[in-house]
Amino acid sequence: MAKMVKKGDLPAKICATCGRPFAWRKKWEKVWDEVRFCSDRCRGEARRKPG
Repeated sequence: MAKMVKKGDLPAKICATCGRPFAWRKKWEKVWDEVRFCSDRCRGEARRKPG
């Protein structure tokens, strides 16, 4: 059985849109280096902003 990892021990990043910290998720396991936004909403907001 795999060793349990505490939520506080997971890697974290800062969202490029809202600036809030967000933690690693299992679904991002293979693409963690490419993840920039904490949610679909923030990703959508980044597309709408001019610049």
